[in-house]
Amino acid sequence: MSYTFAVLEEVKLDPEDLVALRGALRAERAFRLEQLAHLAGTWPSLDDLPADQQAREEVLAALAAAAQMVLTDVDAALSRMDAGEYGSCRLCDRPIPLACLRILPHARYCGPCHQLKGTGS
Repeated sequence: MSYTFAVLEEVKLDPEDLVALRGALRAERAFRLEQLAHLAGTWPSLDDLPADQQAREEVLAALAAAAQMVLTDVDAALSRMDAGEYGSCRLCDRPIPLACLRILPHARYCGPCHQLKGTGS
């Protein structure tokens, strides 16, 4: 199997971009914390539920797991930003295009590496 990699332009994030992206990351973090708190507040014991309610609770558990994964990715992106390593692909170290970061500010990979890894972020 072979992969075709697009030529990526050098991307330099200016201070205004970093401020906007940090704001987006903080907003995402606040949303995920609120989401997790809400889910935790509605969490009954699965042993106390009738069988038809267990499916609902399994969905809530999956939502909580997904929210926790995004929160972990957001915290990692904020840490990379603080360390001056934000915006670089974690695999190939090439820059992640600004347009991609605006859509998914906690992205870890550039487009080609994202496809290669087959991951969600």
